[in-house]
Amino acid sequence: MDWVTGLVPGGKKNYNACLIIVDRFSKSMRCVPCHKEDTAMDTALLFCNNIISTCGAPKIIISDRDPKFTSEFWTNLYDMLGTKLAFSTAYHPQTDGLAERMIQTMEDILRRFCAYGMEYKDHEGYTHYWVTLLPAVQLAYNTSQHSTTGKTPALVEKGWNPLLPVDHLKKNLLTIHPTAKDFHDMWKRACDTAAK
Repeated sequence: MDWVTGLVPGGKKNYNACLIIVDRFSKSMRCVPCHKEDTAMDTALLFCNNIISTCGAPKIIISDRDPKFTSEFWTNLYDMLGTKLAFSTAYHPQTDGLAERMIQTMEDILRRFCAYGMEYKDHEGYTHYWVTLLPAVQLAYNTSQHSTTGKTPALVEKGWNPLLPVDHLKKNLLTIHPTAKDFHDMWKRACDTAAK
């Protein structure tokens, strides 16, 4: 688990960071928009709402020695949950090399999204940058074959591969609503960008 920080503020809450959580077994990745300034309690809430609520409490969490992860609150909370906390050593993040490579990959993708200005305006007029496209990036990553397992993380985790928005694209529709086409194209661009 680690953060990608220094992102262009995006979304209604002006998120400027992303919490990246990697499952070592399936190689799946979860990406949670957040703020660089979030506290240990904020981070624990994000983790509980996005991971524990759907997957249960992990046996072990590997992270760097960020003050949020070494705080008394964080260590006490995960002691109560029965989760072991393991830390990579200073200046040697390769302790958890697989996760570090995956996090670097996701950081590259997110920075590419920010650099290319991938955005759209929703019905309320808000401009969302990488935040809105994060689920598409996560889907594209988790449905791409992993070099270690030879399978997609989604297949390892769920036993099946989710269909992508482009898998059932009907090309012969008589009428296509322009906004629906834009929305579809945005997701396709996000998936294509993430797959590169």
